[in-house]
Amino acid sequence: MQKITPFLWFDNQAEEAMNFYVSVFKNSKVLSVNCYGEGAPAPKGTVMTANFQLDGQEFTALNGGPMFKFSPAISFVVHCETQAEVDEYWEKLSAGGKENQCAWLEDKFGVSWQIVPNVLIELLSDPDPAKAGRVMQAMMQMTKIDISGLKRAYMQE
Repeated sequence: MQKITPFLWFDNQAEEAMNFYVSVFKNSKVLSVNCYGEGAPAPKGTVMTANFQLDGQEFTALNGGPMFKFSPAISFVVHCETQAEVDEYWEKLSAGGKENQCAWLEDKFGVSWQIVPNVLIELLSDPDPAKAGRVMQAMMQMTKIDISGLKRAYMQE
């Protein structure tokens, strides 16, 4: 069992969200679904928690009611190797949600994600502050990250 598990509070979409996320990420699976019993704060037999893995990372989703909402203050970073991978995750996770600046999106459930190509971190870490600064400026103009656009900014003189 992993030491730390992200726990996501949904109104009543925990199972739907779990199934969606498992369909988006490779090497993912449903682990278990637990339902409310008698005397619970929700109708008996409705989903209480949904446990799943996304590419080996365990998550728990709870149908806890409408009291709490997601915020971009907490997000999940998806590290990508290629533009095709960025494009795939961006398309799937932003469907029905909202695209934001600098690799951020909010999915249809309100959960925030950052779809980040690894090259972005490498270029922003360049010891030449002028190169890193140009990459930062390019990124600030993007919603979904365009790797070729980052590389063009990096190479400018």
